[in-house]
Amino acid sequence: MSIYSNLFAIDCTPTSIGRRARLPLTIAGLLLTAQAQAFLPTPASLVTTGELALDTADNNSASKSQSAEPTLMAYTEPVVAESNNTIKPSIVSNTAVTSRTSNNQSANNTNSDNGAKTQQLLASWRTQAKTKNLAQHITWQRLLYFFDDQKNLIGKKKDSSIVDDAAFFLSKNGQHDSAAELDALLVALADEMTTTPDNSTANNKLSNRATKNSGQNSGQNSVLCRFPARVQWLTDTLNIDKSGLQVDCPELKDWMQKLAPEQLSIMFAQEYLDNPISAFAHTLLRIDSKASVADPSQIHHAVALNYTVGGDATDSFLVYAIKSMTGGYDNLIEIDSYPEKLAKYLQEDERDAWTYQLDLTPAEVQQIMLHVWETKDLKLPYYFTTDNCASEVLRLIDVVRPQQHLLSRLPYAVIPSDVVQLLNSEGLLASTNYTPADSTLRQAQLNKVKEQREQLGYHNSAKQTLNEIKSAQLNPTSSIAADGKTLLPRRIAVADNNPIDRHPLQLGFIGLGQRGYNNYIDLGLRAGYHDTLDRPSGFPQFFDLEGAAATLRLYDTDNDKANQPSSMVLQNVTLVRGRSFNPVNSAKKGKTWGASIEATRVNDGSQQEGSDHLVGSLGYETGWSWAFGTPSAGTGEMPPQLCYTLLAGTAQAGRGINKGYRVGAGVNAGCRYQINNQLRAQAELQLPYWYHGSSDESNARGHYWQPISTLGLQYDIDKKQALRLNANYEWQDRIDAKEDIQLSYRRYF
Repeated sequence: MSIYSNLFAIDCTPTSIGRRARLPLTIAGLLLTAQAQAFLPTPASLVTTGELALDTADNNSASKSQSAEPTLMAYTEPVVAESNNTIKPSIVSNTAVTSRTSNNQSANNTNSDNGAKTQQLLASWRTQAKTKNLAQHITWQRLLYFFDDQKNLIGKKKDSSIVDDAAFFLSKNGQHDSAAELDALLVALADEMTTTPDNSTANNKLSNRATKNSGQNSGQNSVLCRFPARVQWLTDTLNIDKSGLQVDCPELKDWMQKLAPEQLSIMFAQEYLDNPISAFAHTLLRIDSKASVADPSQIHHAVALNYTVGGDATDSFLVYAIKSMTGGYDNLIEIDSYPEKLAKYLQEDERDAWTYQLDLTPAEVQQIMLHVWETKDLKLPYYFTTDNCASEVLRLIDVVRPQQHLLSRLPYAVIPSDVVQLLNSEGLLASTNYTPADSTLRQAQLNKVKEQREQLGYHNSAKQTLNEIKSAQLNPTSSIAADGKTLLPRRIAVADNNPIDRHPLQLGFIGLGQRGYNNYIDLGLRAGYHDTLDRPSGFPQFFDLEGAAATLRLYDTDNDKANQPSSMVLQNVTLVRGRSFNPVNSAKKGKTWGASIEATRVNDGSQQEGSDHLVGSLGYETGWSWAFGTPSAGTGEMPPQLCYTLLAGTAQAGRGINKGYRVGAGVNAGCRYQINNQLRAQAELQLPYWYHGSSDESNARGHYWQPISTLGLQYDIDKKQALRLNANYEWQDRIDAKEDIQLSYRRYF
């Protein structure tokens, strides 16, 4: 019988007393009972639950802060029923006092024994932890969000956790002291392991009664329930026998049973320029149960773990972008049905998806999911370039593979495709699966019809072709079955957009060129991403997005010509420049458009013999594009050649140009041609009409045409090297240096 049961064990046997002594003894008994009651504690405070945390030798007060609040149990005065059915307080009260005293002494003895066991265990564990220096172990640091070796530009401290939520730590100093947090966990474990079964049962009963109205669960305050990944790692590292840790964690148990994690895969949804937030692609984790592992097509048995930004939908795009870049929003961990997430990418956004099974052991999968349980409700700042969907995948793997230091292997900006390539190079991808988007399947049907028609020597009229395209766009074909639960077998060949095959995103180049009478050398650097002349393998077709690029130009000015440029100038700084091509004669939905934000050098042409000036430039384009040629057989790829016509508007400002600003509108038309797998060409004609406003200078023009023709040609040496030829000509009488030609060596890294 437990000590809590002994408190309520009452001897209910009547005492035999002579009739003549009954009245005096009864009176004496009543008086004695009254006197005894005067010294008893109030009934409601008879039974309490003690604090769970222990005072440690180094006075770790953080452990005390996690102790359970005393819980009171309702108490009712015991009564005795006599044979004549009358109810009396009787002498039972004296018996109860004796019983309570005896049981309290027993409880104290038990607590004393438990305390000795606790201190013995704790001393042994502390010695091992100190010997192994576990407080500085890379896994322990990562479990606490100590980013010890991650490159960053946002001031993360290596000796502090980025989590500032006190509930994430057992020690009050845990955010800044990993040793204090480790000791607090050891104290909590020792306390829970040395608690007797009877005490545990009674404590659970009392806690259940105390929390019945609040709806809280009794086991949830245990460190096993709150921090299962930390406990798992620590008990494994110290070889602690977990059989003594018997705590019920119903919420954690239900969560794990619902997910049933057996296998993890990373799903990559390709870049989607029509939504700027998705322009750099997206990754999420697919959590497979036994059923979906046995049959991967049964995607309704899988779950998606999605790390994204908890943004405010009412914010404008500019505000949204700024907050996402600067940590103005919190992260958001979503755990949703995998078919719903996959359908969004394949059907709504029409983005091809690649799924890579991670080569992790079942124990590593379980540990990752336990760590997700610990962190899923944290509110951490989201940074679009450093703490995003891609970095979180690496961080989770780093927790179970500390020796590989994956997150620190990437540059400051963490891009989803870089993560896929890194995992592949580290041998962490076990298998690959390609899932085409709805538009890709529709394009495959168009390609097949066109191929059959050409084999028969038949050519459609323009109207018939247009009707076929419209019919294809309305075709409900999809990789997901109509019930939304099953992934259908792939019916087309794999497209050439596997991110594993793409060139590295960073680029450095050196170019030799001539502008007018001046020779020059260009030195350039581009943080990302890809333009239409770059090697196309691994990217969506006609993908064009550049960001964070700069070019420095060194002129040779050793000649006698007038209006010589400076010997060294900043030629261009690009914040972002890109175009989204959705050809009207393809099955792909969407518009063709482009935008740019940059600083570039221009000769505005408003003044005679003017010189170059660096100006800020903001541009937008919208129009139409057409794909032509013969697509790869059996695929859902569009034809490889592309032509486009865009209506363009540009605004520029700078002190060197007439009136300090100019605005222009016009047409940009061009074509891109894939000569072979290694050689591509692009030609474009820009026809802007510029307006400066009226001018008091007789020799200055307030408005004029300034056509520019450009030609680009790139030859790929290999995946990381290329040669590019650029040439342009400005059709402007007032500009002395009209032509510019350059040959550059480009290195991707």
